[in-house]
Amino acid sequence: MPVPVPFPFSVVDRMSLFFLLQEAAQGAGHGEASPSLLSPNGGLMFWTLLIFVVLWVILSKAAFKPITKAVEDREAALQDAIDAAKRDRDDAAKLLAEQKTQIASARDEAQRIIAEGRTVGEQLKAKMVDETRGEQQAMLERARREITIERDKAIIELRREAADLAIAGASKVIEKNLDGDANRKIVESFLASIPNSPKVR
Repeated sequence: MPVPVPFPFSVVDRMSLFFLLQEAAQGAGHGEASPSLLSPNGGLMFWTLLIFVVLWVILSKAAFKPITKAVEDREAALQDAIDAAKRDRDDAAKLLAEQKTQIASARDEAQRIIAEGRTVGEQLKAKMVDETRGEQQAMLERARREITIERDKAIIELRREAADLAIAGASKVIEKNLDGDANRKIVESFLASIPNSPKVR
């Protein structure tokens, strides 16, 4: 801040007082009455005008320029502050727009990730269902094969037991001890000619 320059009013007052006293002294020396302040006086008007001009020149060089410069500096500072505020406002608006863009991009990315996760989950679910169905089908096939094998074993065992019972019964009927191996072959051949029961499904 520029330091204000004091106005030289004390010098002006002294000069005016000096000239007024000089006029009064001149009037008293000539034995004339002191003039009234309202009566025109050429000398007083001249000196007043001269003092005004001198005072104007002094103020123009000593006071007006610093005051004008101070006002201009103040206006420049205010303009700089306004420009800085505008720049800050523009920067803030730009940052806000960038943040909104980033938020929208993040939202879109989150939606995309959620959609991809949902798709992957559906695919995994379908794959697990297919695998489960395949395992169930394999288990059913294996169970059917095991049932068929056990059934065939049971049929063979039943045929063997039936052959033994038939041989034993025939031996008692004819009361003769028949050849076990020969009779077993005959009975097994007969039982083999009998059609099997329907397969278990």
